[in-house]
Amino acid sequence: MATLPIGTRISRARLTWVVALIALSVLLNYVDRGAIGVAAPLMKDELRLTATGFGVAVSAFFWVYAPACLFVGWLCDRYCVYRVFAFGVAIWSISTALTGFVGGLASLVLLRLFLGLGESIAFPGSSKIFAAEVPVERRGIANASVSAALAFGPAVGVLLGGVILGGWGWRAVFWVFGLGTLLWLVPWQIASAPLRAQSIVAPPGERVSITGLLRIPTLWRMGFVHFLSNYGFYFVLAWLPLYLVNTRGYSIAEMTALTTLSFTTQGVVALAGGWFSDRMVAGGANEGELRRSLMIAGQLSTAAAIAGIAVAESSLMLGIWLALAGFGTGLIATNLFAVAQIFAGPRAAGSWVGVQNALGNVSGIVGPIITGLIVDYLGGYTYAFATAAALAALGALLWWVLIPEIRTLDI
Repeated sequence: MATLPIGTRISRARLTWVVALIALSVLLNYVDRGAIGVAAPLMKDELRLTATGFGVAVSAFFWVYAPACLFVGWLCDRYCVYRVFAFGVAIWSISTALTGFVGGLASLVLLRLFLGLGESIAFPGSSKIFAAEVPVERRGIANASVSAALAFGPAVGVLLGGVILGGWGWRAVFWVFGLGTLLWLVPWQIASAPLRAQSIVAPPGERVSITGLLRIPTLWRMGFVHFLSNYGFYFVLAWLPLYLVNTRGYSIAEMTALTTLSFTTQGVVALAGGWFSDRMVAGGANEGELRRSLMIAGQLSTAAAIAGIAVAESSLMLGIWLALAGFGTGLIATNLFAVAQIFAGPRAAGSWVGVQNALGNVSGIVGPIITGLIVDYLGGYTYAFATAAALAALGALLWWVLIPEIRTLDI
């Protein structure tokens, strides 16, 4: 296998094509990941799941997803990332489709584990490609495309899933989503064909080990703030449809419209934030400090929005708070991995993001179970919303006081 030295650029046209397909894969990633939340109002009753049982099913995805990110990030720095990416998508799309056949909690948990294994490729793989291939003055919009897809994925999932749910039931949601994702492999194989014979890896003597990365305090700090960022986002992604239908009394159509508003706002803000940050960096702004400020603004907005959703008394106010939640998570998603790419540099981006994403997604393991226990044993969602809002606010504080100067480290 030939090696493409770090810093060698592919053509701009092919780079645009590859970035667009990566963004589409992330959109499908969150369509498939969020399908369980869309299906929950009908699936939970048919499978006789308690809130805690549903929380366990949501959490199961992260039991494999978080640790798998470590291994997948290592793979991306050592083998052809384009091949690894395709393999991961194949695993998660098949797992999604098979979820439409589950008969109880055990089979649901098993397929969520395989879904987590496949989807672990998304962020280590995209970060490896972006850090090695994308010029710094276009890094914002490349990450923004992924961040927008991360938002539009749940929006598309809720909108399309709500239609499927109302017309054909919850099982069809998984069948349609899984088979749709499988089709993504066709254009990816075409776009990456000239690139699969070479790998954007560092020479063997320059590779960074996972154990070496784990000795860097900044990586652990980034993992912790990543945890705090993810907690609020996953809380909204997994529990909002169920909360709106079962607790607030909204119809499935109304739930679909309100949830879609939040995620659509997130996608628009992600794209606008990526464009804005690229313009600022091209104009001479310090990229690291700019992205720190945007992360703090995103965390504060998310904290305020989650608290506001819990106390909103009208559909109008609920819509406003959901839009603010989308604003905050849009800023977070655009800048979180961009900061990781700065710290790691192209040589270690795959492994760094793999470790950081693994640490950050521990929130996906503990968060749904904590929420389920709160709902079952404390009598409602009040304390669950308060917990998510408090952790988002803590994230804003720690981005200010805990994260050091944002620059490429001498790893």
